[in-house]
Amino acid sequence: MGRHHVRVLREIDGVDLVAVADPGGDRFGVAGDLPVGHGVEDLVKAGVDMVVAAVPTSHHAAVAVALAEAGIPTLIEKPVASSPAEAAVIEQAFAKAGVMACVGHVERFNPANSELRRRLADGALGAVYQVATRRQSPFPERIGDVGVVKDLATHDINTTQWLADSDYASIEAQVAHRAARTHEDMVSITGRLANGVLINHIVNWLSPFKERITIVTGERGTFVADTMQVSLTYWANGSIPTEWEQIRQFRGVSEGDVTRFALKTREPLRSEDEAFRDAVLGLRDDVVSLNDGVKTLQVAEAALTSAAQGIAINLLS
Repeated sequence: MGRHHVRVLREIDGVDLVAVADPGGDRFGVAGDLPVGHGVEDLVKAGVDMVVAAVPTSHHAAVAVALAEAGIPTLIEKPVASSPAEAAVIEQAFAKAGVMACVGHVERFNPANSELRRRLADGALGAVYQVATRRQSPFPERIGDVGVVKDLATHDINTTQWLADSDYASIEAQVAHRAARTHEDMVSITGRLANGVLINHIVNWLSPFKERITIVTGERGTFVADTMQVSLTYWANGSIPTEWEQIRQFRGVSEGDVTRFALKTREPLRSEDEAFRDAVLGLRDDVVSLNDGVKTLQVAEAALTSAAQGIAINLLS
C-alpha cells in the first residue's frame, strides 16, 4: 500500500512528498529522487508534518508510538494493530501526545459506500434491518502476518459500523484453514449491532474472482453497493401485487422499481489521503478515527475468539 500512497500524495494539492523510509529499500522504484530512509527516525529527522504508516501489521505499534512521541500526525494503514492490546497502546500514545491520528479503512471513501451512507442517513430505507457483505478474492501474496479476518473482514466490520451508525453487540464466527497457511483464510460471521441491526459477513482468500458487495435491507427496500464496480442499486419494495402465481414464487408478493444511481467515480485512496491532509490542517474531520479503528479490531478479535472457542461473544459486557 505504501507505493500507492506515494503516488497519490505526489498528486494531491497542498502536499509535498519529502521523505520515504523502508528497511527493505525501494522495491517498487517509487522514491524517485528522494533518499530512502531505513526507519521512522529518518522521517522524524526530515521534519515531516504528517506520515502515512504503511508497514506490516506486526510493526504498527512500534512505528505509531514513535511517531506519536515525535508529535507527527499519522495515518496508520488498517488494521490499526495486531491485537487490541497493541491498539490501546497506540491510542494512548497519541492521546498523551495530543496528536491527531487515523486509520486507513479506505472502503469508507469508495463512492458507492459514501453515497449509500448519505442515503441511509437521509432515511431512504426507513428502519435498517440487516447488513450483509461478501468479500472474496484470491490470496494476496503481500500478506503474511495476519489472516483473512484482520486483513479483509476488518473492511466490512468498519464499513458496517459506519453505515448503520452502531457498534457491534454480539458476534459468532466460523473460520477455516484450507491452504496450509498459519492464519485462517475463510470466515463466516453473524451477529447483531447495538441498535438491533442483523449482520452477516462472508470473507475468504480462496475464490478465483474478486467480489466486494454490501447489501443493506430495510423497511422500504434494499440497497446493493458494489465497491469494485463502484455502483449503487436500490430495489424498492413494491405496492402492486403480482397476480401471476408462477412469477410470484420467484419474485415475491410485490415488485417495486429498481434504480441504479449515477455516481461520480473517484479513487478512494485519493479521497482518503485528502481527508487526512485536511484533518491535519483542521479543515474537516471525516477520517476514520483511532477509536473507530480500535473498535473494528476488537470485533475482529472477538470473531477469532468465537471461532476458536465455539461460542458467541457479547461485545457490550
